[in-house]
Amino acid sequence: MKKHYWKEFLLRGAVFGGLGCIVVAAVYLIVGLVNTQMAIGGVDFFCAAVSGYLLAFVVAGASVFYQIESWGLAKATLLHLLLLYAAYLSAYLLNQWLPRDWASVGIFTGVFVLGYLVIWAAVLVSVTATARKLNKKRPFDNFLASVGPMCYTKATKQKEKMP
Repeated sequence: MKKHYWKEFLLRGAVFGGLGCIVVAAVYLIVGLVNTQMAIGGVDFFCAAVSGYLLAFVVAGASVFYQIESWGLAKATLLHLLLLYAAYLSAYLLNQWLPRDWASVGIFTGVFVLGYLVIWAAVLVSVTATARKLNKKRPFDNFLASVGPMCYTKATKQKEKMP
């Protein structure tokens, strides 16, 4: 990955990483309100908050994968999926949110991949629909067609003559 992509990864992660802590705090608040018997210690909360930050950091940063044109959509999607899977599985296992047995990891993997594919397909449909709408409108093209003859310059003529 080129140097500027790493910088973009780190910038996006730093900007959006704080959202993970807010989500973790909200989840623990809700759990505490619903289940007053459950006590959450400071160490558990700290680990969860750091994990939430790191997950949000990785998710935000990994969005840069889709801007690396040399990778193509399939490679970017596969690497994005694998990085997110590794980050989420690590966080779930380290925080003991997921039992450490093969059956639980297998179920987690299936649910994660299925969820990822559903979200990816929904985003793809949305982006495709938006692109179609924008391509139909294209008011700027109509404007260019009307002023095009006025913009025809000597430089344009010279470019046309070049082999």
